[in-house]
Formats: sequence, structure tokens, C-alpha cells
Amino acid sequence: MTELKKIAALCNYELLPERVGGMDYFFWQFDSKCKANGIQVDWFFPNQSDHGEYATLTVFDSGYESIENYFLNFCKTNEITYTHIITHFIELCTPFFYRIKQLSKARIIAVDHNPRPLSGYPLKKRIEKRIKGILFSRYIAVFVGVSDFSKLELIKEFGSQIGNKSIVILNGLDNSKFRKKLNFEFNNKFIVASHLRRDKGIQDLIVAVKYLTDNHEYDFLIDIYGSGYFEMELKKMIEDYSLQKYFDFKGSVANLNEIYCNYDYLIHPSHGETFCYSVVESLMCDLPVITTKDRGNVLKLVENNKNGFLFEAGQVNQLKEILVEILNNDSRLTNCSVGNKKVNTLTLVTMVDHHLALVLPNKF
Repeated sequence: MTELKKIAALCNYELLPERVGGMDYFFWQFDSKCKANGIQVDWFFPNQSDHGEYATLTVFDSGYESIENYFLNFCKTNEITYTHIITHFIELCTPFFYRIKQLSKARIIAVDHNPRPLSGYPLKKRIEKRIKGILFSRYIAVFVGVSDFSKLELIKEFGSQIGNKSIVILNGLDNSKFRKKLNFEFNNKFIVASHLRRDKGIQDLIVAVKYLTDNHEYDFLIDIYGSGYFEMELKKMIEDYSLQKYFDFKGSVANLNEIYCNYDYLIHPSHGETFCYSVVESLMCDLPVITTKDRGNVLKLVENNKNGFLFEAGQVNQLKEILVEILNNDSRLTNCSVGNKKVNTLTLVTMVDHHLALVLPNKF
């Protein structure tokens, strides 16, 4: 008789109706595919929501307290036997994974979504991570990186002993939902779409615009979509530099897939990524991308002068020069669909199937 599988998915990911992104669609599709294969999934999030398809999921919320502590207490007070425990957006190789194994025989799969600082971790942090890797990596059966970069960083941080149980599963999107850009007539409109955190590098863009407009008047607008702890600092920078007419904060929206095509370029000056949804989403819409060479372009999908422009992370003057050339009509892209064809292989179906294969190893 086939063993009935029951999975716990721990996701330190806030459920927001106004921000529906790639991971939301993944959670919904993974749950649906699991049900179709006779697998029940208990989802653990910081909060409850019924937007989209979350109403069809079995969700336990921690009330914005620690997901890890909530789950440990849940396991102690409920007699539930999980065959697999999957973590998303949870810090890896911590004592939590040891504590799970004291309560459960489940196979633990840890998915890494966490960006790394541009200059690397300080020495003390690197030593701490290596020690934690030695102590606690043994309790994790599979480490999943969402890009080759992510996998390499995992091994570098936690030790070579995790190498043979580290794999890559690229994130994926439903490319049928993305409206293609058809009109490439320049409209002086740029878009930024990201969490508003320091590591996204939006402060570099603000400084670049300051340099750009110090001695020349340009007509353009940069709409910033997203929310986060760094928003007030960014707004203060814009006010201090008197750049209000160039920037408009739009907040989080659920229909970026439909509005990328209304812009001329995505600007993503990121200092750290593991996958970078906004770059992939933009390219799926045939919207050219201005981003950083290694971090924003972590998947190597942006080809310079074909489907975007690249600059070194933190190099404000390089970003300024790209903007100058675009605004002066010295360098513009009019058909970025000729760029990297790998974009169209990053499908949600493939992503879900590969994750499902981790709990149904003979299925695919």
C-alpha cells in the first residue's frame, strides 16, 4: 500500500493581496499538484489571507511571530506525522533544524531564496555560518538553490559537506500572464519593481538621477512599485536632492504582469539577488532591462545592447551614463525579444514539477 504523504511547508512570506508575485502562484500550483497526487500540504505563513487561491490552502499562521517557534510548538501539541518538511525564506542551518528532527522523522528540504551582501559577509558571520553548517546541515536532506549562484553560495557558506545534497531548481512563471510590449516608441517612462530594501540599490539610482540632472534638464519619470523598510529613507533622499518630479512611488500592486509593457525600461540596480523575479518578468514582456552585471543579472538573461544594458553594482556614474545615452537618443533598444531565449524556459509548470519530484522521486 502506498504511503500517504503529508507535507509541512514553512514559508516566512507575508501574504499580501496587493502584492501577488511569482511565489504566490507557485504556492497555489504546488498545492494543487500535490492534491492531485494524493498529498496533503499544511502551509505555515506569518499571516492568514484568502486572496487568490489561498482560500483553498490549509494555512496555519504564526500571527507574525517566529514561524520556526510556532511550528515547533505546533508539532509538540498536535499528533501529526509529516513525511516531508519544506522551508522557504527560512534561515538555514540553525538549531531549529536539529529541534525539528527531535520531533519528527520527516525528510527536510530547505529552499534558499536569500540574497547575499554585495561585499560578502563579515568574517565573523562567515565563521558562524561555517560552524552552523558543520553542526546542523546534517539534518537537512536537500538544499535547493534557485540559481547556480545560489547553490554555489550555499556550499561556500555552509561547507563542502553539503555539496552532494545541493541542487538547483530555477523559479518559474506563467508566461501566458505577461502582456508583451509591442510599442517601442520612447515615452520617457522607467519602472522599478522590487522590495524597497537597501540591497536593491535604489539609492544608487537616486544619486545617478541627481548627477544626471545637476547640469541638464531632462523630461522623464521613474515609477517605483513595491514596499519595504527602506521606503522612507529613499523618499528622504529624493526630497533632499529635490528630485520629486522624477520619481513616483506607486506602492505594491497585483498586476505588474500587465503594466510592464507600458514602460520603456526596467531599472534594477540591485546589489544582491538569488533569482530576481522582476528582471525575468520584464524580459517575458519584452521590456528591456537596465541592471547590474552579476547581481541583477544573476541568471545571465540580460545581454548587453540586445535586451538591456549592464553596469557594475554600486557604480553610480555607469548607471548615469546609460540613462544619459537613452535620454539623448544615443542608445535605445527597440526589440528586446531577440535576447536570451532561456527566459521562455523558466515556466511555472517546470518549477512545480521539479519541486514535486523531491517528494515523489519516481513521478518525473
